[in-house]
Amino acid sequence: MKSISLEIEIPKVNFGENGELSIVASESSSKDDFDFFQGKSVIRNKKLKKRFANCTEWLEFSSTQEMYKILNGIGNIDNFLATFDGEPFEGMTVRLFNPATRLWSIYWADSNTGTLDRPVIGSFENKVGHFFSKDIFEDKDVLQVFRWDARDENNPVWSQAMSDDNGKTWEWNWYMYMTKTK
Repeated sequence: MKSISLEIEIPKVNFGENGELSIVASESSSKDDFDFFQGKSVIRNKKLKKRFANCTEWLEFSSTQEMYKILNGIGNIDNFLATFDGEPFEGMTVRLFNPATRLWSIYWADSNTGTLDRPVIGSFENKVGHFFSKDIFEDKDVLQVFRWDARDENNPVWSQAMSDDNGKTWEWNWYMYMTKTK
């Protein structure tokens, strides 16, 4: 499993007057940002066993994913397939690019809940994307960030972190090491 690039910092989180996240697209943001992810991938997952508990134990498992473009190229969908505790699990991501704001909104749904989560919103710069949202984790207000590192387009890395102090500190809780398949 390749190592996560530690030199990439999470961008500073900015808030508007009403406390909402203030997210501005990078100059290079485009509807083609996720083209590297089209097709099928096998994934090695590394997920923190317990969040916000000073946990250092990681669960590792395999999954597969397939992504295709929709809406004349301003969106894409992928299916994530895994097995947890002997039970099949399916997740789905819908990503939509807003041509007016040049921001991506990423929505997640899975076979456990059957609902779309709040979107994470952001853009790519130099083949690395950061996408943010306010969320609730175990009755606690948190910030969430998804990072897409596509500098190696055949082996992109997705990761997720959460902050319970408005972005002063972050805890990484999930890494997905992807390998494109034919």
